[in-house]
Amino acid sequence: MHKRKKVAEILGFDDTWALILGIPFISFVIPLLFFKATLANGLGAYLPEWGVSFMYTIAYWISCRFIFIYFRRRFSGYQETRKRIVYIAASALAAYFLLNRSLGFVHEAIGLPHREGVTDFDYTVGTLMIVALVSTLYESVFLYDRWKRTIIEAERLMRENVESQLEGLKNQVNPHFLFNSLNTLSYLIPEDPQRAVHFVQKLSKVYRYILEIRDKKLLTLKEELDFLNAYLFLLKERFGDNLNVNIKVDDLYYSLHLVPLSLQILFENAIKHNVISSEKPLFIELWVEGKRLVVRNNIQLKKQLMPSTQVGLQNIKNRYAFFSDEAVDILETSECFTVSLPLIEAPATVF
Repeated sequence: MHKRKKVAEILGFDDTWALILGIPFISFVIPLLFFKATLANGLGAYLPEWGVSFMYTIAYWISCRFIFIYFRRRFSGYQETRKRIVYIAASALAAYFLLNRSLGFVHEAIGLPHREGVTDFDYTVGTLMIVALVSTLYESVFLYDRWKRTIIEAERLMRENVESQLEGLKNQVNPHFLFNSLNTLSYLIPEDPQRAVHFVQKLSKVYRYILEIRDKKLLTLKEELDFLNAYLFLLKERFGDNLNVNIKVDDLYYSLHLVPLSLQILFENAIKHNVISSEKPLFIELWVEGKRLVVRNNIQLKKQLMPSTQVGLQNIKNRYAFFSDEAVDILETSECFTVSLPLIEAPATVF
């Protein structure tokens, strides 16, 4: 069984049934097509010619099969295809002439005369046809198998490349989150050490959640909102009532999907770029509209020396591109900043 499996890998397919069905069939039709044989006198009268044809066919088939296996083992590389075909063709022709002479003696020893009107050319064409059919079968199937493996390998490499890109995009999120959290903690420690301790406790729970979902490429809206609610505890520790969040999402949309931590990035961006104080509270609204999740905040920009790099928004766009044809929409006016995320009906194929 193991040997047959190894031969099947070399040939590109398991040719057991090709041997069982192909040899009797070809040996049956060759005399009818090339040697002017007929079934007019019944199958019984045709059996001797079928038997001789069967002897020739099995000899040529098995010889060609051996030649294909031998040279495919020696020249297995794709770049050696031309060399392999040349050697196989030359060896098959050499085998033909050798077998043709040897089987001719056997044919005469059996005592079955050659059919009248059939020339040596007819016999040559008929026997070479057997060699050509067998060679075409094995080489065609082998090249098809190689082509199929090449396609599969190309898809695997492309999938691994996409997976690598996606993993890189996901890995941008965790350091970004940790940096902003530690920055917030640095504000709290001198102002209120007790609140800082409480913040660290909440931070550990939130970060544990981030570690738990790190291998997930999509989350349900419910999972993302659950995380957002936990994350809002951290924000409230710092900003209190100066940050107002209004979430209006019907549970009917909870089973739809979006990329992990996308809401956290949008909230971080709103806080990073806007003034938040008792005189200028920040308002963030979140709702679903036409199977799109909309996040909007009022604009009261901080005075920043360096312009925004929009790394977080680009990260969301890039990750969405792997799973949805719908774009992430961004609208900025003088009064508010709005981001609309497409909600995905079902998880995309895992890479």
